[in-house]
Amino acid sequence: MADHFLARGYRVALIDIDAEAIEACRERLGRPGQLLAMVADVREETQVAESIARSMAQFGRLDGAIHNAGLADPFQAPVEALELATWQAYLDTHLTGGFLCAKHAAPHLRTTNGGLILIGSTRALQSEPHTEAYAAGKGGLIALAHALAVSLGPAVRVNAISPGWIEVGDWQKPTQRRTVEHRPVDLAQHPAGRIGRPEDIAAMAEYLLSDAAGFITGQNFVVDGGMTRKMIYAE
Repeated sequence: MADHFLARGYRVALIDIDAEAIEACRERLGRPGQLLAMVADVREETQVAESIARSMAQFGRLDGAIHNAGLADPFQAPVEALELATWQAYLDTHLTGGFLCAKHAAPHLRTTNGGLILIGSTRALQSEPHTEAYAAGKGGLIALAHALAVSLGPAVRVNAISPGWIEVGDWQKPTQRRTVEHRPVDLAQHPAGRIGRPEDIAAMAEYLLSDAAGFITGQNFVVDGGMTRKMIYAE
């Protein structure tokens, strides 16, 4: 998403807990006057507040905010064995992180009639076994989006995007980057005929933050190539 918005002339503040990943983004994307890349933990309120303050100090305004932090692996132990600390880590990163970003971005978004996007997941709407912590965190984000839309409107529009299967192997930091081959059966699960790409989510985010989406708020947009609409019968 940072790459997408930078290419279209936006100024971007990028926050990530992974210092190696932030440095790789800074080197790859360049644009020192257009990009501010910071290391911060969205679970920590002080760090979120300081990051947004730094962004305002450098760029002077905030037109849009996107919360896309999360623990990527949805699979954990069966619920009887799920550690409370693991459950809390997922909620803290996904849901509390979204709340803190909204809390500290809202005053600045009000002055620009800006937009806020929370990145959910299709796993908030359907599940595989042993994904309770992930599903609960993402489901909470979708509910948070419509609650914020009512509380912050009409000055700020708030929406959620729920991606499906998005291949990010070739977007990882250099030490984890990989090329992934997809099987025909993987493609066939999607009525669109392919696996999702990060650009698919970035394009939706750009639209939702634009004036063209001025009448859209409190919604959850599923971007999954139609996968969750396909009926699957066990053979």
